[in-house]
Amino acid sequence: MASSANGEARGRGVPWRILGWGGACALLLLPLVAMQFTAEVNWTLSDFIFAGVIFGIVGGTFELAVQASGNRAYRGAVALALAGGFFTVWINLAVGIVGNEDNPINLVFFVTILIALAGSIAGRFKADAMARAMAVTFVFQAIVGVIVFVADLGHGEPPGAIRLLILILGLASFWLASAALFRRAAVQ
Repeated sequence: MASSANGEARGRGVPWRILGWGGACALLLLPLVAMQFTAEVNWTLSDFIFAGVIFGIVGGTFELAVQASGNRAYRGAVALALAGGFFTVWINLAVGIVGNEDNPINLVFFVTILIALAGSIAGRFKADAMARAMAVTFVFQAIVGVIVFVADLGHGEPPGAIRLLILILGLASFWLASAALFRRAAVQ
């Protein structure tokens, strides 16, 4: 009986899985289509492989979270943390958060992701520990944003000092929202 219920639960998720993985494939094909119409999009095979690996890591991690917990707050928290990490990596490698992608200051944003990952592993992926890990990650990234702003490290670089601070704090807000949902999951 338990295996039947488990199979039914998995069956209900099939449309979402198809939508999620299909969406990832569509996003991966988008640059290929764009390359047919403009020279401004110029991806190499390694770009497509890297994007596929990133989508696979994000999607696979979310699938694991869905299997590990039926709690919607927990799943939402994982989704927000993955989105924050994904956007941080994507923006940082594509154009760079501070200046261009070659600016060594941008390496600090990878430390942000390592903090979230290390805190998650150390907390054994339990909701209360994950809430603390995401909160620490938020504080770290917010401090980085304030330092970049105060030290004027993005001076003269697009998008400008204020917009850069907004971008960094916007990315950090994913960690804060994730922490709030993990806290809710821990209480439930």
